[in-house]
Amino acid sequence: MKVNTIKDFQAQNKSPEILFWVGCAGSFDERIKKITKKFATILTKANISFAILGKEEYCTGDPAKRAGNEFLFQMQAFKNIEKLNFYKVEKIVTTCPHCFNTLKNEYPELGGNYEVVHYTVFLNSLIKEGKLKIGDTSYRGKKITFHDPCYLSRANNIYNAPREVIRELKADLVEMKKCKTKSMCCGAGGAQMFKDAEKGDKEINVARTEQALKTKSEIIATACPFCNIMLSDGVKEKSSNTKVIDLIELID
Repeated sequence: MKVNTIKDFQAQNKSPEILFWVGCAGSFDERIKKITKKFATILTKANISFAILGKEEYCTGDPAKRAGNEFLFQMQAFKNIEKLNFYKVEKIVTTCPHCFNTLKNEYPELGGNYEVVHYTVFLNSLIKEGKLKIGDTSYRGKKITFHDPCYLSRANNIYNAPREVIRELKADLVEMKKCKTKSMCCGAGGAQMFKDAEKGDKEINVARTEQALKTKSEIIATACPFCNIMLSDGVKEKSSNTKVIDLIELID
């Protein structure tokens, strides 16, 4: 797969329509890398001119900030802002709600002002504009429940876009008891992904997985790499055949 970096575009005196922010999980996690490639495929199919930073992309600093290391966060953020401003980036599309929230809400006070869009909103707009056409799918009538990522939903009030995309698949969307504004974290947010669990009766990702399994859905849909990893582990813990699939994979 040939994906151009923004440096490639600049060498040709061109500018991409969007910068695809890949993120750490999308770059290094074996499971999430597949989702990254599928999103690039979708963008190509929709004739969207896009570029990535490639090796010039650093972590946004979200885990460092959530863990309380503001100094490290600002170091990482300034590296990225310097690159983004150098390339005169205007619009960024992310596949990670953590990257989305940090770039959108925390970079402006450090001098990084961009239009930042999460992929669920971007794909939904492409479908509505007719740039991405979805015919009959293998998901018609299948029960799918959607897990709301914290930084997409409650932090940024994005609830409808992912659900509208699922409905385009002609699937049967079944809501968990705790959803939308009353949803529950998968257990990875706040840098919890990178530390041992604290003492308690049950892992958070297992508790959330149990809520999803109660819907009797065939698929748990996610729109966040962290949620995908945590819920996939939860499904294994419960020895369930339910699949955890990112919306990007469903659309592809």
